Amino acid sequence: MSLSDRARAGAALLMAFGLAGCFQPLYGEAAHPGLVDDLRAVEVTPIKDRIGHYLGDDLISKLNGSGETPAAKYRLAITVTQNSQTPTVSSQINAANAATVIGKATFTLTKIDGGAVVYKGDATSAAVYDRNLQGFANLRASRDAEIRIARALSDEIALRVAAALGKQH
Repeated sequence: MSLSDRARAGAALLMAFGLAGCFQPLYGEAAHPGLVDDLRAVEVTPIKDRIGHYLGDDLISKLNGSGETPAAKYRLAITVTQNSQTPTVSSQINAANAATVIGKATFTLTKIDGGAVVYKGDATSAAVYDRNLQGFANLRASRDAEIRIARALSDEIALRVAAALGKQH
């Protein structure tokens, strides 16, 4: 490595160190004062079915990871629909060897005082799993797919809720 290459690498490293403190979270407290408190004040209403249980738990953790329960300012109501598709069937045993689980969540964020709608949207996610002749393995694989879908939906919903509340600040 020549002296000029070392000088260029050193200059690039110094520039990187100089910019290291410039990056901040998009929906953090510094960019939007009060947003973190508003996210913690979102009440997630109970969601039906097993996938709803997973989704609700993930959302509560993402929106309010502090363990505290402040007075709710917003209510997040979610309905989840789920279906399964088996696109391929083995011709030898006449059974599906893979399945796709698709989950769709429709959600509405409203203010508790007054009931004004802050944001309304939907999110969709899918997960694929392998099937075989063992019933318990199929059950466990489909449940794991539900958990993956719930996590993906909670990520998307939490991001959209943060964006909607960030616009108010």
